[in-house]
Amino acid sequence: MGTKNIRCPECGSERVWKDGLRHLSSGGTVQRYICRSCGLRFSESTANNQVKFNIFRQMFKEPDSGKDLSETNIFQSDLSFQPVTEGLPLQISEYITPQGSSTVTITEKNINIFPYNSKERRVGVSSVRGAKNSASQRLVKMENVAEAKKQAAGATTKLSEADVKGKLLEFAWWMKKQGYANETIRCNTSALKVLVERGADINSPESVKEVIARQNWSGNRRKNVINAYTLFLKMHSAHWEKPKCTIEQKIPFIPTEQELDALIAGAGKKLAAFLQLLKETTMRAGEAIRLEWTDIDFERRIITLNKPEKRNNPRMWKASKELIAMLKGLPKEGRRVSCKATCFTLKHAMWRTRKRLASKLKNPRLEKITFHTFRHWKATILYHQTKDPYYIKQFLGHKTLKNTEIYITIEKTLFGEYSDEFTVKVASKPEVKALLETGFEYIYEKDGLMFFRKRK
Repeated sequence: MGTKNIRCPECGSERVWKDGLRHLSSGGTVQRYICRSCGLRFSESTANNQVKFNIFRQMFKEPDSGKDLSETNIFQSDLSFQPVTEGLPLQISEYITPQGSSTVTITEKNINIFPYNSKERRVGVSSVRGAKNSASQRLVKMENVAEAKKQAAGATTKLSEADVKGKLLEFAWWMKKQGYANETIRCNTSALKVLVERGADINSPESVKEVIARQNWSGNRRKNVINAYTLFLKMHSAHWEKPKCTIEQKIPFIPTEQELDALIAGAGKKLAAFLQLLKETTMRAGEAIRLEWTDIDFERRIITLNKPEKRNNPRMWKASKELIAMLKGLPKEGRRVSCKATCFTLKHAMWRTRKRLASKLKNPRLEKITFHTFRHWKATILYHQTKDPYYIKQFLGHKTLKNTEIYITIEKTLFGEYSDEFTVKVASKPEVKALLETGFEYIYEKDGLMFFRKRK
């Protein structure tokens, strides 16, 4: 059904219908509309910001033959958007662009702030009376000449939605040519899109700073947005003074193994296999998404990662029988093990599973588990078992030992700095394999029996 007092910002039609709601991250909603005349979809804020023109406006008056024609003449005029045609009744008729024009008038000043002007439109002012009189066709100059010169010099105006999309597409293609990874391209363009949606003008660094200052983002999120916009300015050979950003070092959340297993058991078939893969290999979510069937040796139960993220080292792991069985149960619909699933779809499935199980098991800690939590948990447990930071560095694929030091702190806190308590097992040869798979390490052999131990 139609709506009152809402006009299309593109064609000005009143045939505007409601077209659902846009749900914001802050919890609010924005009404969306669709124009039945031109098909444009726009939001309520766009409609409210549009400039309304009074078509018949007392801008001029009829000239008096007894007065000097150099004085301002006011008469009734018709202000309208006209298509480009020959024989316009007004001698002065020119394109109005965001950069302004050589002849800036009061009429043009109003039209230049119209949100959806385009180069295909030409603005003309035609008089109702006295069209043949050249003196009546003179436009009133702007009262503030300094402001006119400022606009003509290229004062920035906010980009339209179509211009923003073009800028983001150009930015993405520039990063692709520079050799950036697809995930980096996605994150950077997404960061700029968020800035625009929250009111920033990406052509104005000061506007971007104001929007960033109003956001309640974490230090890492703020840093990523600042770096994305810095890269955008680099594309245009521009620079800006970066706002200060402080990153607080936080200890990652380390759940128990029982909590991780409960989440895997309650997940769906594809998500459960994905989570088990993360638990055993410490892959990042993006690395596991790109894993292909040719990277898995089912006979020897070996998984190889040749496309690591963040320029880390390639790695290989020995998989358990449980993981191999779960991977074999997945449909082989393409080269990738994750089929057509994306990081976004898996994150959404993870969010629903966590929420459901946290409510069912009465354990809110499950909602704190993310894909990267599996990597933190595995690294902490491995250091507790081996006390070898270099082994953890190699297992995780880190370039330097500095990134691995955090797990030493976590292990000391969780298990005690001087804890040397072990669980000891004595086994014969048939039981050796099962003990090794559960984390026990071989100590020595005596009287045909082998002794194993594992830290508590």
